[in-house]
Amino acid sequence: MKKLLATTALMISMQAAQAWEALPEKAPAPADNPVTTAKVELGKTLYFDPRLSVNGTQSCNSCHNVMAGGDDNRAFSQGATGKLGGRSAPTVWNAAFQSVQFWDGRAESLEAQAAGPITNPVEMGMPSAKAAEDRLKQIPGYKALFKQAFGTEEITMDLITKAIASYERTLITPNSPYDRFVKGDKQALTAEQQAGMKLFEAVGCASCHSGANFSGPTMAPGQGFYMSFPVFKDNAYVEKYDLMKDKGREEATGKPEDAHKYRVPTLRNIALTAPYFHNGSVKNLDEAVRVMAKTQLNKDLTEEQVQKISAFLEGLTGEFPEQTLPRLPGTHGTTLLAP
Repeated sequence: MKKLLATTALMISMQAAQAWEALPEKAPAPADNPVTTAKVELGKTLYFDPRLSVNGTQSCNSCHNVMAGGDDNRAFSQGATGKLGGRSAPTVWNAAFQSVQFWDGRAESLEAQAAGPITNPVEMGMPSAKAAEDRLKQIPGYKALFKQAFGTEEITMDLITKAIASYERTLITPNSPYDRFVKGDKQALTAEQQAGMKLFEAVGCASCHSGANFSGPTMAPGQGFYMSFPVFKDNAYVEKYDLMKDKGREEATGKPEDAHKYRVPTLRNIALTAPYFHNGSVKNLDEAVRVMAKTQLNKDLTEEQVQKISAFLEGLTGEFPEQTLPRLPGTHGTTLLAP
């Protein structure tokens, strides 16, 4: 009996230890798109090039600013022609560890995600994939970059998105105070943050925001980790922040059973990516903690609990690899953009 109890205690201890994972320093890549230096350089150039938008005003970085928290700190992003999107732009930092892409999971990979905004009429506004390809083909310097990255001067949407995805797989923010703490540095988190870490688990936050990326368990490619939001609808927050207007994943699948389901977002660098939620309706982190506790777990937190959990979430801010602006290939003596 004593041996059984000891074994059970060890298993519980091991499970508790496994619940807190440090962020890997390398992101997984699909077999048909291994990350190479040349692909990353091309992808970075494309990521920052506004000429991938219909009027040359919008790049990937416009809404997913890697010089900051990987988003644009707006409730809804503004596209190339001034229209506003319908959801808040999620951070691109550590997106490679998300189970699927977009709030509703309609893209199974970074490659699939990268294609969406380019031809979305509200975002970058290119009329077609061919239009984007033709635009780049008219910029002489891109042929050499594609040759270096893929061994061909051919420019296709498939190769464009593979390059952008390769760059995005380098956007990882390891070594946060939390990461150092779980690796053994018990001074990396403050006493308040450590208390918040315990509350984060005890209250139930970790039931969804688990794993190294705090976005749920590792899933098979193309399989997303989704949760309903809100779960508990009979509270003032639901109306105050208009949480029922958006149908979530149902808008992508057309299935009523997917109503108000969303991919669980990462909590890494969450202190830098306000406003919060799919509709950017909550401006500060403390309030987001209150809303999540009530709408997802039906719990009313004390202000002390809110402060401690928020302090822990601050400890998820990692180290950002230095980003330098690429030199974009030019069109000597002419422009491709309409006046």
